[in-house]
Amino acid sequence: MSEVRQLLTSLQFADSAFPSGFYTMSHSLEAYSQARLVSRDGVQPLLAELLLHSVGPGDATALAAAHRAAAGGDIDLVQEIDQRLFASKLNAEMRTASVRSGHQLIDLGAELIEHALLADYGERVRLRGTPGCQPVAAAVVYAANGVTTRDAVASDLFAFSASFVGAALRLRLTDHRHAQRILLDTAGVMEQATHAALERDLADVGGCAPMADVMSAQHERAEARLFSS
Repeated sequence: MSEVRQLLTSLQFADSAFPSGFYTMSHSLEAYSQARLVSRDGVQPLLAELLLHSVGPGDATALAAAHRAAAGGDIDLVQEIDQRLFASKLNAEMRTASVRSGHQLIDLGAELIEHALLADYGERVRLRGTPGCQPVAAAVVYAANGVTTRDAVASDLFAFSASFVGAALRLRLTDHRHAQRILLDTAGVMEQATHAALERDLADVGGCAPMADVMSAQHERAEARLFSS
């Protein structure tokens, strides 16, 4: 696959219009908003903190490891990474959201392209032999399409960031112009999180963002919710 084709593939799967289920998630932002712990000016710093201390060490690191395993044809290791990532998610809401999105992603990925990696991993997910977390599903889809590990990680971090900013829009914490400023200002953080994820060992999978975990736990029991997470 040409470099241009690989780039276009990574852009497609990172697009906010891609039906992976990210649209239904606020990634704990709704709970922060309900608790009045974040304002317009606090959206970008909160996103940066989540990328560096939660999503990067957790999802992005697992994605990098799973992508390398998938590219090498080691689906057993992909399954081990998937199970490890699932176990590292401390609350039910985040586990459920990741699995739902992962299942949608692997189903659509297998529909769009025929590949042994997608078929094998998808079957294991269907038979509940592995959870099917979104970052691992993304790793398999990207590997099947020839996207490099670096580009796969960076694309998924951008997809998370765009989803987070989209949630901020619907929660009226920002507007469309300011949302683009947030994404641009966070580009350096995404780059930092990408490089760190590529360098971590599998044993280091798992973030540490206690307040985000607390907010997610509170969100599970909120009386009114716009988002699933």
